Amino acid sequence: MLDGFSAEVLARVQFAFTVSFHIIFPAFSIGLASFLAVVNALWLWTKDETYRVLFDYWKKIFAVAFGMGVVSGIVMSYQFGTNWSVFSDKAGPVVGPLMAYEVLSAFFLEAGFLGIMLFGLKRVGPGLHMFATAMVAFGTLLSATWILSVNSWMQTPAGYGINDVGQFIPLDWWKIVFNPSFPYRLLHMVLAAYLTTALVVGAVGAWHLLKDNQGPASRRMFSMAMWMLLLVTPLQIAAGDFHGINTLEHQPAKVMAMEGHFDSHPDGAPLILFGIPNQAEKRVDYAIEVPKLSSLILKHDLNAPLDGLDTIPDEDEPPVAIVFFSFRVMVGLGFAMLGFGLWGGIARWRGTLHSSRWLHRAAIVMGPMGFVAVLAGWITTEVGRQPFTVYGLLRTSDSLAPVSAPAVGASLISFIVVYFFVFGAGVFYILGLMRKRPHVGAQEELTDGPVRAAGTTPVAQDKTQDIAASE
Repeated sequence: MLDGFSAEVLARVQFAFTVSFHIIFPAFSIGLASFLAVVNALWLWTKDETYRVLFDYWKKIFAVAFGMGVVSGIVMSYQFGTNWSVFSDKAGPVVGPLMAYEVLSAFFLEAGFLGIMLFGLKRVGPGLHMFATAMVAFGTLLSATWILSVNSWMQTPAGYGINDVGQFIPLDWWKIVFNPSFPYRLLHMVLAAYLTTALVVGAVGAWHLLKDNQGPASRRMFSMAMWMLLLVTPLQIAAGDFHGINTLEHQPAKVMAMEGHFDSHPDGAPLILFGIPNQAEKRVDYAIEVPKLSSLILKHDLNAPLDGLDTIPDEDEPPVAIVFFSFRVMVGLGFAMLGFGLWGGIARWRGTLHSSRWLHRAAIVMGPMGFVAVLAGWITTEVGRQPFTVYGLLRTSDSLAPVSAPAVGASLISFIVVYFFVFGAGVFYILGLMRKRPHVGAQEELTDGPVRAAGTTPVAQDKTQDIAASE
């Protein structure tokens, strides 16, 4: 079925497939962990029972999403050692310690406090429970920091040397961790995670408001989500602008592909709103463009010159069409979020936030758009880096392990089948939890169940003896 594809193409598709599945869950759990910390803090501060209801409602969803994120991430480590072992050998002295730091600090922090956050309120008290919840939220952010540091170093390598066997070796860990694109990439991704979570929370709140617009928990979560969209989306657009300028400085070929600039423009480059890139002919067909606007956005000068792909060797050009379209999907959804947030702000000002059924329907439609935008952004980032794994230094073709195409194809098919079955079931379960209406009830604790996993429990014996004695 996959005959005709090379081992490199299949390995790239396999990694893209697994990382696409994986990024969905961290993008959600990063924002949701912070949301849980906020609502728990508000409950302790205000004693408003609605916040406790929201915490109990979303913590179960977070637990499932967190678990699926962990499981889906393990597979990528496996691929580093099989399909991309040459990359692991050459970049391992730099990349390996950073990924180890993520496990030893962030993951251990999350996993250590997760049980207390989920089940420990009555056992440790509200203060320590709040601390555990905050630590889980901090752990998700710390995990994102380490992983994005790794990815950013691959995009804009710094602080390295090359030894006599061709390996990248660390010379300055500060420059490696805080490489030129890292701050922009971290801010952009964290804000994207918050917006993704806000859209999901808003969609769930809107779903329940359409059924009963008087539910206090539904009204509260929808209101908080709309506030987040209204306030954070402009920040995300600004962060994206700064990130684009940084990318132009360090990865100009990626920006050229994003903009569809095959030719250089010495007197100001147009912004191509839409078109069909034709990489073979070095042009954009059916282009709809605004004169000089690209120069204004990227260099804040209408007449600023911008280089095109004609300055880049053909063998170093990324796949233009993929980068071009994915970038427009990401930007288009970003401005859709901005418009939706403004719509919510106007509805709040008019007092119709919880009664506008069209706003609620729009919120349901927008619910999954954060995930689409995140995927589009990562496609832009990763495909735009090609044909390199370490930008400008190590080619993707030189990073591949000596694997055969049939072997990679077989594992790819296995991944597709298992992923859709396992994670499809997980997503279905999460959607089932979301369909349940938030309601005031007893907090879920680990108070019932056996004392030991196996064998006869002393507690059970005592109860049996008491019953026998009473008879």
